[in-house]
Order: sequence, then structure tokens, then C-alpha cells
Amino acid sequence: MRFLGNIEAKTDAKGRAFLPAVFRKMLQASGSESLVLRKDIFQDCLVLYPESVWNEQMDTLRGKLNRYNAQHQKIFRQFVSEVEMTALDGNGRFLIPKRYLQMAGIQQNIKFIGMGDTIEIWANEKVEESKMDGEEFGQALESIMTQDSAPVETY
Repeated sequence: MRFLGNIEAKTDAKGRAFLPAVFRKMLQASGSESLVLRKDIFQDCLVLYPESVWNEQMDTLRGKLNRYNAQHQKIFRQFVSEVEMTALDGNGRFLIPKRYLQMAGIQQNIKFIGMGDTIEIWANEKVEESKMDGEEFGQALESIMTQDSAPVETY
């Protein structure tokens, strides 16, 4: 699954939102019906995980943590307990619980951003705050993409 692009939408008075059709089609094609909603760890946005992607994330994290380490247990507990299982209704809508709307500062206007295997949900007005300006983005991308390609010295 590769969710790409960004799409503006709105939530209704009950906190329901239509998942954009392009993302719905990808979920249906992959056989994913259930979704996991979580507040992003680093940003003021929400993240929708197809259940299979969420399970992979959970397995990866669990594999790095020791069940007999108290700190590791706290990390895992917080990671898995702050989620909401959700599914699309017959019209392609899903409910964003009020506490999640508040955590992300969402009033009504939202933006869905495809992030590869997940979908971020942003308050429209907060999306730009999360982005780098063009020059900073170019420099950062150049730095990352050229890290492993240093010239090999020959003698």
C-alpha cells in the first residue's frame, strides 16, 4: 500500500469524516477493513494505520523491547493503549473521537496526507506549520540522499 498526496475534507458535527475515495480504494484492494487511529508521536496530527500495518509496527516495537524491563513495558503500554480501533461505515466515513479531535487541534477543516503505509489527518491550519521551507527541504533531502555516497578514495 502506498498512500500518496493530500486531500482537504471536513468533519461533521459528530466528528465523522469521509476517507478520501483514492485511499478507500487502496484499502479495499488490500483487503483492509479495520483501521487503527492514533495521535502521532511527534506532531500535532492523527495517524490512520491499516490494521495490518499497525500489527507490523506493534511487532517491530515489541521485538525491540524486553518484557522484563519496566521502562520498556511503559513504552509499549503507552504505544498500544492510546489507540482507537475504527472501521469505515457503508458510506466511507469513520468516527474521530472528540478526544482525538482535541489532541490534534481539529475544528472542522482537515487535510488527509498519504504517508506511504499510513494516512495523517491534520487540522488544515496546522499543516503548513509542520513543513520546511523549500530551501531547507532541498538541503535536508540532499544531505540524507548523499550520506552513503561519499567518494571512495584510492591511493
